[in-house]
Amino acid sequence: MTSPLLRATSISKSYGRRRVLDQVELELYPGTLVGIVGENGAGKSTLLRILAGDLRPDSGAVQITGALGYCPQAVVLNEALTVDQHLDYFRAAYQAPDLQVASGLIERLGYTKYRRTPASALSGGIRQKLNLTISLMHDPTVLLLDEPYQGFDWETYLRFWELAADLRQRGRATLVISHLLFDQERFDTIYHLANGRLQVTKSASHAAAPAHV
Repeated sequence: MTSPLLRATSISKSYGRRRVLDQVELELYPGTLVGIVGENGAGKSTLLRILAGDLRPDSGAVQITGALGYCPQAVVLNEALTVDQHLDYFRAAYQAPDLQVASGLIERLGYTKYRRTPASALSGGIRQKLNLTISLMHDPTVLLLDEPYQGFDWETYLRFWELAADLRQRGRATLVISHLLFDQERFDTIYHLANGRLQVTKSASHAAAPAHV
């Protein structure tokens, strides 16, 4: 049986007396697209930050095989840097040999003409495209996305799902979290996060099937 690329076991997190996550268990397998839906304040972003290593849980552990890509909901960019300067910075941080993957993503997401534009002059939608590009430009095996298509126009929204399908075909494991998931047929598995627990609302029998990485 194929091993998961991400395994979270017994993840718990509280803020004061409020228990946000309660013994959460999650596995992401190669070639799968998983969604987590929940109300605002349910703990979705907290869970994603823990999975990404950005926040320490009160208890539990996360194991990831391969490279991680993390796209937070809040876009964190340097307002003075252009799109290309951001990509150069992260290319060095990721120790990527070149910007071939990033350039392909920019073309695919349709914002090539903004490469020399500083972040301060970018619209919210273009900033989100750059945010997504940065999370993918090192070709991660596990991708964690927090409201990834927020601010996208319809054409870019459709391109996002084409990209997600390609990632699945290439054996990547992708997790999308949102307060509302549209196009649920695109997902292999969907969880609902409420009262600190994950509950499966959709599960495909092939979700843990072997895939070529």
